[in-house]
Amino acid sequence: MKIIGKHFLRLALLLAVLPLKAQQPKQGMVIPLTADAASTLTVYLPEQPSGRAVVALPGGGYTHLAINKEGHDWAPFFNQRGIAFFVLKYRMPHGNPSLPVDDAEKAIRMVRDSALSWHINPYDVGIMGFSAGGHLASVVSTRAAFDVRPNFSLLFYPVISLDRKAAYSRSAGEFFGDKVEDKAAIEAYSTDRQVRSHLTPEAAIFLANDDKVITPLANGVAYYSAMRRKRNNCALYVYPHGGHGFGYSSSFPYHQQLLDDLSTWLEKHKSVSPQAIRVACIGNSITDGAGIDMSEIEGYPAVLHKLLGNGYNVRNFGVSARTLLSRGDYPYVKELAWRDAQAFNPNVVVLKLGTNDSKPENWQYGADFDRDLLAMVDTLQSLPARPVIYLATPIPAFKPTWNINDSVIANAIIPIIRKVARKRRCKIIDLHTAFAPYGKLMQTDGIHPTAEGAAKMAEIIRESICQK
Repeated sequence: MKIIGKHFLRLALLLAVLPLKAQQPKQGMVIPLTADAASTLTVYLPEQPSGRAVVALPGGGYTHLAINKEGHDWAPFFNQRGIAFFVLKYRMPHGNPSLPVDDAEKAIRMVRDSALSWHINPYDVGIMGFSAGGHLASVVSTRAAFDVRPNFSLLFYPVISLDRKAAYSRSAGEFFGDKVEDKAAIEAYSTDRQVRSHLTPEAAIFLANDDKVITPLANGVAYYSAMRRKRNNCALYVYPHGGHGFGYSSSFPYHQQLLDDLSTWLEKHKSVSPQAIRVACIGNSITDGAGIDMSEIEGYPAVLHKLLGNGYNVRNFGVSARTLLSRGDYPYVKELAWRDAQAFNPNVVVLKLGTNDSKPENWQYGADFDRDLLAMVDTLQSLPARPVIYLATPIPAFKPTWNINDSVIANAIIPIIRKVARKRRCKIIDLHTAFAPYGKLMQTDGIHPTAEGAAKMAEIIRESICQK
């Protein structure tokens, strides 16, 4: 089994020297995450593991933990479905946000690093949070490094905004301490403002409409709205009444419906095999899927994943408006997506940049294009997986919208791409030629494909990847 991320190997070695019972824990075993055991992880492993795992973060306003109804009481529900379940006792921040955040990241890392011995798929590790624990879960989902970011999030009546005008002020005060009015800190940790296209994991949110403690509109609904605006997959379940903090309590009027809804969501949320061939799609707005309402489903990387099948794990690392040129107006190499693409440790890379570089304000630095492309290719080729790299030429610019110049693409950029491909023995996907007959599959700007055009791109790229 291949495990992603450099931390996996390091912590796997650490676990190897721990007592045997820490590698094969008894049901309900408590594992300390800090030297003083102030933070612990309680382990519940199913008899018939599906490979899925969930780490639960109970709530309590960042002052205490409702660790039973928002933690341990859920273990049978998940274990009966073959899901490994973990309850995190995290440290209270007392004005130091790094304390609970570090504990949550350690928990995710330990679960992934123990994947082999605990029969867990490291690509199917979710996080589950309640109230303030929901805020902490959303922080890890939006801000954590790739190797400790969960694959999905289950958020129950979460605190999302730390603006005290919209949030539960006690949570904000405990989290920030004397920085509770710091606008930069509020921006950084109000997680509806930190959602990123493709990079923030899919989420399911569960709320009661009459929650008077954590206002749904400014919190759970705000997170759903942010996910939807970024075209990420997200589900929102709002029950007519039940207040705040219902957790696993059978007194919640919609307890059984909640369990049924969650069970169905988990069943329909499909995971990828840890042995799947990892494909990273790197590019600008055309890869991102700009103008396609649900690009997470209909963008070319998503369609490519469907075409390639279950033996592949295709991820979208596209960012709109980005250039390959490091001196361009918005260089791709400065983006989180570039760091994530490397941490993904892909077996295959489809690199498609150059469209925005053709703008006069960017192409004035065109002499650097060869060097900058070589630098990206060299970085990718040095990854542990030693990926096969496909350099895809830009599709035609059917209109000169935003000063994008197809002549520069065809006569200057594409020859450099071909030169670098020869020099570094990369493969070429000539999208500029192959997509030329499909001008009718473009949006009105003449730059971005429609959903149908994205599907055609996926077909062309699939044919190249699958060639023997």
